[in-house]
Amino acid sequence: QVQLVESGGGLVQAGGSLRLACAASGSIFSVNAMGWYRQAVGKTRELVATITSGGSTNYQDSVKDRFTISRDNAKNTVYLQMNTLKPEDTAVYYCNAAIVDAGYYGMNYWGKGTLVTVSS
Repeated sequence: QVQLVESGGGLVQAGGSLRLACAASGSIFSVNAMGWYRQAVGKTRELVATITSGGSTNYQDSVKDRFTISRDNAKNTVYLQMNTLKPEDTAVYYCNAAIVDAGYYGMNYWGKGTLVTVSS
């Protein structure tokens, strides 16, 4: 059984930094694109950043130059370094990954989310 587990959320003051991590575990054959999404209270879930297995990245405009997505393929882990945080970054952050399991069945997986709160 494949699962994604996020860590690193918390409370930080505006202008501060946090680093999120998400590890994929279980019977995995390959991990393809990985990414971070977020959902603020009363809003729909939105893409924050994605990264392919080859390292190509894509960011939401509002986080460019502040957030950096990276991954460790050997550990099946994706990271999100968040700098210069703003109150509007407050949300539950979800990890997402396209994974092929040991039975060669591919699907999209989601983590349970980690809360990031930025105080003004």
